[in-house]
Amino acid sequence: MWSKLLQLTHWLENAILSGLLLLVIVAANGQIILRNLLELPIVWLDPFLRVTILWLALFGAMVATRQQSHIAIDLLNRYLPLHWCLRAERGVHAFSAVICALLAWYSLLLVLLEYEDGLIAFAQVPVWLCESIMPFAFTVMALRFLWQSLRGSHRLDSSVHHDGEPL
Repeated sequence: MWSKLLQLTHWLENAILSGLLLLVIVAANGQIILRNLLELPIVWLDPFLRVTILWLALFGAMVATRQQSHIAIDLLNRYLPLHWCLRAERGVHAFSAVICALLAWYSLLLVLLEYEDGLIAFAQVPVWLCESIMPFAFTVMALRFLWQSLRGSHRLDSSVHHDGEPL
C-alpha cells in the first residue's frame, strides 16, 4: 500500500514537471508568434510565464531531491574513508533538511502576508496562489532530506572507495 502510494506520488510529480515544461514551451512560443507575427501580445502571459518557471524550478528541485540528483559538493568524499563519508553525507542531508524547513516556514509567512494584502499577479490570479508552491516544495524537500539523513544514502557505492580502489 505504502509503495503504491509512493509510486503514484512520484508519477504525479513527474507528470506535473513534464506538463509545466510543455506549458512553458508552448506559451513562450505562442507569445513570440502572437507578438512578433500577428502583433497581438497577451498582456498577462509574461507574468504567467515567470510564475510557471518558478513552479517548474521548484517541482524540478523536489524531483532532484527525491532522486538525489541535485547539485552536491563531494570534496570530502574523495579524501575521507567510506564510513566517514556516509556520516558526513547524513550530516549534510540533516543540515539541508533544516535549511529547507526554514525556507518552508518563511515562505509560508510570505504567502500568508500576500493573502492578507490581496494583490493580483495577473488575470485575476492572486499573488499568494502563485507563491504557494514555495512552502509546499520546501516542505517536501525538507522531509526528503530528513528521510535521507535518517536512512543513509544510496549515492555512495559501498563496494568501491571513492578513489577507485576496492574496499
